[in-house]
Amino acid sequence: MKLITYTDPIPFAMKASPILERNEDVYSLFYGILESIKVGDYQHPFMAILENGGRVAALLQMTPPYPLNIIVVEEEHATAIVDELVVQLREQSVSIPSVIGVKQVAFDFASKWTNREVATLEAVNEGIYRLDHIHSKLTYSEGDWRYANTQDAHLIEQWFTQFEIDAKLPPTSTDLVQQQVAAFISNREVFVWEVAGQVVSMMKKARPTKHGVTVSMVFTPEIQRRKSYARSLVAKVSAELLKEYDFCILFTDLANTTANKIYQEIGYKQIVEFAHVELLSNKK
Repeated sequence: MKLITYTDPIPFAMKASPILERNEDVYSLFYGILESIKVGDYQHPFMAILENGGRVAALLQMTPPYPLNIIVVEEEHATAIVDELVVQLREQSVSIPSVIGVKQVAFDFASKWTNREVATLEAVNEGIYRLDHIHSKLTYSEGDWRYANTQDAHLIEQWFTQFEIDAKLPPTSTDLVQQQVAAFISNREVFVWEVAGQVVSMMKKARPTKHGVTVSMVFTPEIQRRKSYARSLVAKVSAELLKEYDFCILFTDLANTTANKIYQEIGYKQIVEFAHVELLSNKK
């Protein structure tokens, strides 16, 4: 097996896209980020393919400080492929803060990379949910959704930072948060739920693919929770997105039973279990 790295996303996409399109919902994170890489949204991304006899055995993608995303294509050889990835990534001195992928693959890679037992690894078990239709009997809270505007920017910046804290994501600098929120608003990617003139919840759309789009950054401040605002917002905006896309994708922390229940009530169905595993003992 041979690990081939790329600096140009176009030839990488020529190899990766046919595979991603076959499982567009499961591979939506990888697919959507690759589309962003192609238009220059990420600096110095890591892109690689593990070839096995001329066939693509695995796809790898990383946009530091975010995790290495691994897709094992030849699932019947998953153990051997992960073994080979660990060896060749070490040989190339690739620095990996964490790994994400289908649960078994992510844990197998993390265990071998760190020489630690799976039970000792720090991880977040995530569910990928897919929505094709909104449940018709869903009820909604008071208020309604709208696109965020520039008057909402400061509040969204604060919520963006709190969302990262709650989700245990790498923190984004204040200047970059301001830049990103301004871009989100300009591109009509952020949606809010408003009650009597007060913004009480937010979400955004992200990583569009050929047929789908991801719902992300769902956040309601503590004082406004348990009032069905987030459920109403996600349901209403998801219905709007389904006018343009065939399906919506949503990542959840499976430990958050409340959030998972809410998404299921809307009509989202879990299609696969992912894991985001920290590589705390990043030994070479």
